[in-house]
Amino acid sequence: MRLDKFLKVSRILKRRSVANEACDGGRVEVNGRRAKPSHQLKVGDVVCIHFAAGQLQFRVLLLAETVRKEDADKMYEVV
Repeated sequence: MRLDKFLKVSRILKRRSVANEACDGGRVEVNGRRAKPSHQLKVGDVVCIHFAAGQLQFRVLLLAETVRKEDADKMYEVV
């Protein structure tokens, strides 16, 4: 699954366009390397997003095209 789509489906970022901007701006890393929006995620990858107030680091647990709002937090675990 594409990185930008995962960030939207898992509701970590609100819109896919925001996820694209974050990736293009160099604020998203996958397994310690900067990632483009088209990066293909796998289960077990560690993603780090740098925000102005800090950072969020999480491990991918589930890849799904669509997920209900209540189940979105089961797609990742905060490290």
